Amino acid sequence: MATQGFSVNLAQATWFKSSKSGPNCDNCVEVAYVTGAVGVRDSKDKAGPALVFAPGNWHAFVASTRDGAFPGPDAQGR
Repeated sequence: MATQGFSVNLAQATWFKSSKSGPNCDNCVEVAYVTGAVGVRDSKDKAGPALVFAPGNWHAFVASTRDGAFPGPDAQGR
């Protein structure tokens, strides 16, 4: 697998959670779209690290998740 390295300033990014997340959700991630990148962070640790994806990689991950490529914790064999 190839890796890409790039630097992105997320200090001024606008972060959001899914509309399906409740107001007291403590197992959520937040996403921020910035020019040339997508940031993802733990909603409980807003000052913590963020994963940064190239937009195409993020969209491929979301599509794969939506299509069931990553079974959840209730899948057999876990």
